[in-house]
Amino acid sequence: MLSTARSMRGMVTSPHRLASEAGLRVLREGGTAVEATIAMGACLAVVYPHMTAIGGDGFWLVARGGEPPVAIDACGAAAGAATPDRYAARGLSAIPWRGPLAANTVAGAVSGWGEALALSNELGGRLPLARLVEDAVHHAQAGFPVTASQEETTAEKQSQLVDAPGFSSVYLVGGEAPKEGSVMRLPALARTLQRIGDQGARDFYEGSLARDIAADLARIGSPVGASDLASHRAARRASLSVGVTGAQLFNFPPPTQGLSSLMILALFDRLGVREAESFAHIHGLVEATKQAFLVRDAHVGDPGSMTRDVADFLKPQFLDALAARIDPARALPWPQPASAGDTVWLGAIDKNGIAASYIQSIYFEYGSGCVLEDTGIVWQNRGASFVIGDTPNAARKLAPGRKPFHTLNPAMAQFADGRTMVYGTMGGEGQPQTQSALFSRYAMFGQGLQEAITAPRWLLGKTWGEDSVSLKLESRFDPALCDALRAAGHNVEILGPYSSVLGHAGAVVRRPDGVYEGANDPRSDGVALGF
Repeated sequence: MLSTARSMRGMVTSPHRLASEAGLRVLREGGTAVEATIAMGACLAVVYPHMTAIGGDGFWLVARGGEPPVAIDACGAAAGAATPDRYAARGLSAIPWRGPLAANTVAGAVSGWGEALALSNELGGRLPLARLVEDAVHHAQAGFPVTASQEETTAEKQSQLVDAPGFSSVYLVGGEAPKEGSVMRLPALARTLQRIGDQGARDFYEGSLARDIAADLARIGSPVGASDLASHRAARRASLSVGVTGAQLFNFPPPTQGLSSLMILALFDRLGVREAESFAHIHGLVEATKQAFLVRDAHVGDPGSMTRDVADFLKPQFLDALAARIDPARALPWPQPASAGDTVWLGAIDKNGIAASYIQSIYFEYGSGCVLEDTGIVWQNRGASFVIGDTPNAARKLAPGRKPFHTLNPAMAQFADGRTMVYGTMGGEGQPQTQSALFSRYAMFGQGLQEAITAPRWLLGKTWGEDSVSLKLESRFDPALCDALRAAGHNVEILGPYSSVLGHAGAVVRRPDGVYEGANDPRSDGVALGF
């Protein structure tokens, strides 16, 4: 069984060992946590292609020395040609999940690397982008061993992806999913990453690389064009924040669901639960999740189109009233509409106390499934979360220039005792729930960091690859607890003991005594590494 990793000079964690090693190498060379995280993100885009790619979006929280974190929004907007009429003319009442019409938003992740690197330089960082993509380029050129999760995911989703332009020729072998342990090479992606390293992140949007990307997108019939790429910019924004007993929590503002992650923990903190792994613990977090999701689904979407300031939902009076709605013995009838998703979370804290929490996503596994021929980029389908027809939440309606709703939300906590914690997970609808499980176990009930991640988890609703909206619990939970949840009105479904449906979580903590602690999810292929 995994144990909490500890060190004295820095710590990284990611869902793939090769990516974690790339980040640790940067820290060993004196790089910042931000630089290490860029290296891990680039590496994951190669060695974990079913989970993330440079054709997706990214969101950052970066802090130093207990200061409130800076949020970096690297989310791409809907293309100018991505109009409801374009889909209606093809007889579509909803955006397809796969194919060129699903590839309807700009990919913002690389712009986030550029903005994060600029912030790193302001904090004393000096490593160039060419150095930070080094490991990613190497693995794409020389090859990397296929993981069991890549084989399983590719096989499971192959029927949805096989007709997407470029997918079969790059990510299938002889028309079948690649085998675990076999070597995969991605030469076109290697060249693209090297170009980004040499020319800078902006080349993805305005330079020669941007011209090649635009030509690739036009070839497959995507609505995204050169002008959409050129107009995109990553932006620094204020993070969302709420206080709980002993800590200040931070997360990302809209278009992400960071609000719901903060609300769940703030509501649970008001319930006064004293015993971990009890009915009150699990039931309380599930019911807090329902209240938070009702607010999220009614209000969160494109930030420029929202009618409410989400900070209002984090005010003590509002949270007090919402917590009072939670029945400590009975489940609120469910389901409500749920969102799928696919993502990686990664984080680092360096020797100077700079902390980075980063999440990078292509939405579904392999995103739209479209692999651009000349550049080797897998393009996201995040814009499939837009609504074409009528919806009570107008901020989620498709329109050119709007940002799609994101399940992504990187998390950070600063404790009254001086600890700093970065944490997060993949898992779509399950991201806020896994964050609440991890944080409550570690911070509220005193469990070890690795124990808090390894412990059995739950999921209300669906996540990537799952459509059922039951309350899913891993089989490692006490059967008596499962029975008690059923008796309270929860629609309980039992999953296997270490199910990827419950996300791939990770966390890094810097203690005031100078010790770094790191943990990663046994459900993933990752590891926490320090030195």
